Amino acid sequence: MKHAPKIEFARLPSISLQDIVAHMNDPRVSEHMPLLVSKWTLEEARSFVAAKEDTWRRDGLGHWAILSDGAYVGWGGFQKEGHDWDFGLVLKPDSFGLGLRITRKAIAFATTDPRIDFVTFLLPPSRKNIGALVRGGAEFVENTEYNGEVFKKFRLETT
Repeated sequence: MKHAPKIEFARLPSISLQDIVAHMNDPRVSEHMPLLVSKWTLEEARSFVAAKEDTWRRDGLGHWAILSDGAYVGWGGFQKEGHDWDFGLVLKPDSFGLGLRITRKAIAFATTDPRIDFVTFLLPPSRKNIGALVRGGAEFVENTEYNGEVFKKFRLETT
């Protein structure tokens, strides 16, 4: 019987920049990231990690490195966008199947955080498989533009 991997959240600075660069340069990742328009370098990864750490300092919450049985499988978490706490998740292709488990764990965290009354999700139009999100209680809000790209915005109440 296959064991369910242990999912943990860590801070992004604990992950090597080379691992993040390799992850973000995989074409299967960029397929669903319309804002990812160029190859990442170590400097871009360094700036990315610094920006995500700034959200932790500013808002007390941000994006994590996601670990499965101790191995880096992607990044994701919550970022304050205006009044919304937006949840994002970017997994390595060989870990795409962990998305639902990771999202459930993150949403469970959000339900215990008094700052988060609801979570939003911005999905690119290329994401067709959204059934689990809707079955989990998220409702479509609107199509919205973010940095010149259109996304489908969903909202999930956490209280």
